[in-house]
Amino acid sequence: MIEQRKSARAFPHIVLWIAILIILFPIYFVFVASTRTNAEIQAAPMPIYPGTHFFENYGRALTEGAKTMGGVSALTMIKNSFIMAMGISVGKILVSLLAAFAIVFFDFKGRNFCFWAIFITLMLPVEVRIMPTYKVISQLGMLNTYAGLILPMIVSATAVFLFRQFFMAVPREIAEASQIDGASSMQFFRTILLPMTRTPIAAMFVIQFIYGWNQYLWPLLITTKQEYYTLLIGINRMLTGADVYIEWQIVMATVLLALIPPVIVVIVMQKQFVAGMTDTEK
Repeated sequence: MIEQRKSARAFPHIVLWIAILIILFPIYFVFVASTRTNAEIQAAPMPIYPGTHFFENYGRALTEGAKTMGGVSALTMIKNSFIMAMGISVGKILVSLLAAFAIVFFDFKGRNFCFWAIFITLMLPVEVRIMPTYKVISQLGMLNTYAGLILPMIVSATAVFLFRQFFMAVPREIAEASQIDGASSMQFFRTILLPMTRTPIAAMFVIQFIYGWNQYLWPLLITTKQEYYTLLIGINRMLTGADVYIEWQIVMATVLLALIPPVIVVIVMQKQFVAGMTDTEK
């Protein structure tokens, strides 16, 4: 009986380790390729152990980039992706918090209509909205700017819905007590509501940062200058062109560098993310 229980407990762990190996092997393969020369990568078969060109390849990727990129380094693209991801995540959280606060704590005519008008935008595919949005950004002169990359993406119906649901669970007595004490609406929002919402904010920040970091279609449309390329756009440009000599070792090094910032955000904010998604501190 005890042996059966041990085997039953061991089976999920075995399946988990197999899944981890399947997921990590492509990443390990990319790492090996990023430490070798282009000739070694294109050899058949490519060695499966790391090479001796780690510092050379990553140094070139960070400071020079691939020759097909015209001198735009991975460091520049990381900076652009980071600015875009941070701008989108912070902007979405601020706009969504204020929208949810107004919908829940202000009694005005049509507030339910306003909420559902925001929520119904989830049913519109990105492709439906992207051309009108591009036209507006183009007419405002925001092509090839950080504002153009960030501003159209800072409205989120999902975040408004999640913050609204959280605010609806806050006892009304707290808001009434703050009014009796003479606090204004924004003082109540800033000093009482925001501290209570820190775990949902952290969870939303992680989700939106990864969402902004992985954006491809929108930056592809509005960036024509290489100095505004994000990492995903840059990696795609490194691989385009039939007559272009592709430096695979630089491409692979750039791909691995693209994984580092979102992984750091997830690791650093893991506890807050889990608490925010499970409502353990609600």
